[in-house]
Amino acid sequence: MKQKLIERWEAEGIVHNKEIIKAFKKIKREQFIPKEMKDQAYGDYPLPIGCEQTISQPSTIVFMLELLDLKPGQKVLEIGSGSGYNSALIAQIVGNEGEVITVDVHVDLVEKAKKNLKKANIRNVKVVLADGSLGYKEEAPYDRIIATCACPDIPKPWEKQLRVSGIIVAPVGNYNTQEMVRLKKTRSKLQIETYGYFRFVPLKGKYGFR
Repeated sequence: MKQKLIERWEAEGIVHNKEIIKAFKKIKREQFIPKEMKDQAYGDYPLPIGCEQTISQPSTIVFMLELLDLKPGQKVLEIGSGSGYNSALIAQIVGNEGEVITVDVHVDLVEKAKKNLKKANIRNVKVVLADGSLGYKEEAPYDRIIATCACPDIPKPWEKQLRVSGIIVAPVGNYNTQEMVRLKKTRSKLQIETYGYFRFVPLKGKYGFR
């Protein structure tokens, strides 16, 4: 089933960055989902991971990583740690010279992500319990920022914490439907592109949904 997903993504042109495929092959999704759902690890749909949160379907994950345009050695901020799977993929792509800071408001998920990442032997990810809508200024600036939760708007702290030429990828919209947005920061302006409609769990915190 894993190989079939990869073949479909390549046939449909969803993934061009070969490092994403390498990471998807290497990181075992079954290590990041509830044990009773292991047989569904490579079903192309989201799965519950506790705290009313989900792990996104594989196609959505690789689509967002493609938009993020990751490079080796980059520092990446992830908003919404979940079970740690997405940050594991990012960590694999940016390599040992890169770094991932992943932030979540749920204590249980932060602990779960730490445990899962340790089991998977991923060492270049820092998991933080914090309000992700504020970003994480202690480690700024970032080359890339990705949100795995729905945002009413791109929070201003994220824009401030992003390097010039950096990219933010996030689903932006209302509580029920969001549009995938890629924002690129230049010295003079913010370039914004949109890539279709999705539905994610809501961002919580100061700049999240009330």
